[in-house]
Amino acid sequence: MPDSSALYTDRYELTMLSAALADGTAQRSCTFEAFTRRLPDGRRFGVVAGTGRLIEAISQFRFSAQQIDGLRSSGVVDQRSAEYLASYQFTGDITGFAEGEPYFPYSPILSVTGTFAEAVVLETLILSILNHDSAVAAAAARMVIAAEDRPIIEMGSRRTHEQAAVASARAAYLVGFASTSNLAAGERYGIPTAGTAAHAFTLLHDTEEAAFASQIHTSGVGTTLLVDTYDIGRGIAKAIAIAGPELGAVRIDSGDLVVMARQSRDQLDELGATGTRIVVSGDLDEYAIAALAAAPVDAYGAGTAVVVGSGAPTAGLVYKLVEVDGRPVEKRSENKGGRGGSKVAYRRHRESGTATEDLVTLASSGYEPDERDRLLSIPLMRGGEPVGALSLEEARKHHRQAIQALPWEALKLSKGDPGLTVAG
Repeated sequence: MPDSSALYTDRYELTMLSAALADGTAQRSCTFEAFTRRLPDGRRFGVVAGTGRLIEAISQFRFSAQQIDGLRSSGVVDQRSAEYLASYQFTGDITGFAEGEPYFPYSPILSVTGTFAEAVVLETLILSILNHDSAVAAAAARMVIAAEDRPIIEMGSRRTHEQAAVASARAAYLVGFASTSNLAAGERYGIPTAGTAAHAFTLLHDTEEAAFASQIHTSGVGTTLLVDTYDIGRGIAKAIAIAGPELGAVRIDSGDLVVMARQSRDQLDELGATGTRIVVSGDLDEYAIAALAAAPVDAYGAGTAVVVGSGAPTAGLVYKLVEVDGRPVEKRSENKGGRGGSKVAYRRHRESGTATEDLVTLASSGYEPDERDRLLSIPLMRGGEPVGALSLEEARKHHRQAIQALPWEALKLSKGDPGLTVAG
């Protein structure tokens, strides 16, 4: 993220700002909420992700003199708006679901309260970060569920924009991926990194044996050798002959992975390499990972499906004005309606700890939660200052606990209705 995030903004936000400043409505107190009307087709839950990145970006939402001059000279804003933007700083309050929290349709996962002027210009920034990161997180969470206790390496950097790759690695790690191949994500967020060699390294050498020997010499016998450049069976035989039975792992990136994993496990065991792990990769998504559940696989590498949300590249979140000067407002268009008023969300649980439904109430309703209800929103900014966002490790832990509390029907990979109903 550059020092200023201010131009991650659609022009119409500044057009509305100019008109509101001119007609005197810019300083009216408003609340906007981010929510989705529906989950991607057949999905049973979403996952909030990107909140930490968003709070940082809002803190950096300042217009430089050069940016304002450009907006003024191109006719995007008038002089009154230019003067307002020169001193812009968000001074309102933001509450939202904790990062890693599962969500369902119409739950207010983010609430922004401030003047119309300072809240409306944040729309595109909020939606671009939350829609991308939440889509990746939901897809990655389904892969983690399918993998059960087997680790997954995120390796999708080459299938998306370079900055999206870093954000994707963060979102995947948040929901339980073990590591990433992306070094920028490792440096920026402290995510463990992993990676050894590609087919190009094997092809560089005159023989497969020479490539394996070189990698072992530099990385040690605990490394992972890619054995499917030519013939998997011969590759495994050569790998163990060179590294010995203490070889860390072999990786298979092609073929019928279920069959190849079983044959490879048998061969490794026959060669005495009973501790050598098997890592599989190659266009894996949650369904492919689930199909490998009974195969002797120790770890997965997932790339393309992660960074494109496994077919759902956006979470479909919207950012809507719900309250003006304490008065509920709502859009009434067909199929695009929403409930007016600033809202609070709770998740209700059985005594066993299993979630049963989400309850969304108006903040002004006076609803008194009981011991079955968990408040879903946490303060994220107060008076424009960050106050409560979870660290990445805290969010990772929170996601693990929250996903375990969902009913088993919500965790199915098959198409179905949202796993929890939203009442209120």
